Amino acid sequence: QVVFALNQTLLQQESLRAGSFQIPYTTEDLIKHYNCGDLSTIIFNHDTSQVPNFINATLPAHERITAQEIDSYFRQELIYKRNERMGRRVKDLLEEYPDKSFFFAFGAG
Repeated sequence: QVVFALNQTLLQQESLRAGSFQIPYTTEDLIKHYNCGDLSTIIFNHDTSQVPNFINATLPAHERITAQEIDSYFRQELIYKRNERMGRRVKDLLEEYPDKSFFFAFGAG
């Protein structure tokens, strides 16, 4: 899976460099969606996600399964589990220091 992910990442980067692939969003798009509270459009969309996307229709069936497994792993680790860890840390701090004030800042991803 690691070799597959590395090869797919390199292919995407080569396509970007050659100009045959363009990032489908701009920084302004990200800011607009963030301000509108519509992060799922950008963050979880396979075409625009910051999470690496290895799934594409040109892959043979066995490679598509590998790509889906990797995609699921990245989403679980980089988004869901990270959010759970941050939530636990915030909760623990609030419970440990109930008389203190805190400021927490979280990124959109």
